[in-house]
Amino acid sequence: MASQQTIAERGMAAGLRALNRFASSPVVDRLGLREPAERFLHGASRTTVRTAASAGRTFAAAQKLASPERQPRSKPSDLFDLTPSDEQQMLRESVRNFALEKLRPAAQKADGDCGAPADLLTQANELGLTMVGVPESLGGVMEERSAVTAVLMGEALAQGDMGMAVACLAPAAVSTALSLWGDADQQATYLHEFVSENVPAAALAVLEPRALFNPFDLSASARQDGSDFVLSGAKSLVPRAADAELFIVAASLDGKPALFIVESGTAGIGIEAQPAMGIRASSTGAVSFEDVRLPASALLGGGDPEVFAQCVQLSRLGWCALAVGTGQAMLDYVVPYVNERLAFGEPIANRQGVSFTVSNIAIELDGMRLATYRAAARVDQGKRFAREVAVARRLCAERGMGIGSDGVQLLGGHGYVKEHPVERWYRDLRAAGVMEGALLV
Repeated sequence: MASQQTIAERGMAAGLRALNRFASSPVVDRLGLREPAERFLHGASRTTVRTAASAGRTFAAAQKLASPERQPRSKPSDLFDLTPSDEQQMLRESVRNFALEKLRPAAQKADGDCGAPADLLTQANELGLTMVGVPESLGGVMEERSAVTAVLMGEALAQGDMGMAVACLAPAAVSTALSLWGDADQQATYLHEFVSENVPAAALAVLEPRALFNPFDLSASARQDGSDFVLSGAKSLVPRAADAELFIVAASLDGKPALFIVESGTAGIGIEAQPAMGIRASSTGAVSFEDVRLPASALLGGGDPEVFAQCVQLSRLGWCALAVGTGQAMLDYVVPYVNERLAFGEPIANRQGVSFTVSNIAIELDGMRLATYRAAARVDQGKRFAREVAVARRLCAERGMGIGSDGVQLLGGHGYVKEHPVERWYRDLRAAGVMEGALLV
């Protein structure tokens, strides 16, 4: 609360809480002075399995809560209006500027290194990404539940680079899950870390290493042993796996999917680097659990299958947001290219085949954005949103991949080389149709 009072003393309007935390942060003034030289160094974890007992943080309750805190939902409206509020527009623009000025210049090297620069992840944390889903009474920055705001922030970050956006947003998935479904003790133990200056690396692990993965048919399983749970199984493409201090893991419990809070220092956890085709800057890894013993308090949401269903849907909505942002980056890049690239003495944009393709990218992108915003708005209003998320997911998976392919095609040979970012965006956009978990709005 002291930091929020400082913000107010600087004259910022109280209604722009999320934007103020970014705009008044002293780190913003130092963004151009930092040397982006520090990189994630995973050492042997890039090639060998290791236990994750090296995480030094000890999670302990910072206060006693009588009951769990939840963000109130916005009031339902009969008006169909997806226009972001002034606060959301300003926040989106601020995050977008950070993405374009800081993430995009570092994206190619981060893709090659399979890891985002540590200083950029620190700066991203200082934007308050992990605070958007946290109740205001526990240090969050939003008075109401706002999946729309989370979607806008994800879209803006992805315009810089989708892989680094995943790395930046992975801890926010965990803080949001704890805020939505954690009980009083779980919130008291973990949430204060996500609103501190030293935000822990954390990840939501759902995807498993098998073909045609269905999140509602999990191979990872947990069984009760006395008052404890014993967790076994494997997860794949977990962002920032080697550095994560906390996982939320999906596993089958009594034949039903459930979520468990797992500290990375727990015995029996193994981690191996798992670079993928796309989102390489998110440092994806494979995580194994061999008879990992968890206390009864590790079960999130009481093991309610409806909680897990909402988790899957809200995760898919997060991937839709990143697909929209990356698609917008593609459109913004190809428009000047086709207008400046000359062939036979004139811009290639004068060719109908080129101009129609660019137009189709814009049309499909608007459809993806509209479907994503609509689903997020229904989440905030407490309405049913499963159908809307399914529609957005289908559009973003299919048309996002099409936008990536069209972008590469429009650049011809240039689209196939790393000199231009479109080949990376194409690889990243394919993630929207295959990834599960990792994000949460």
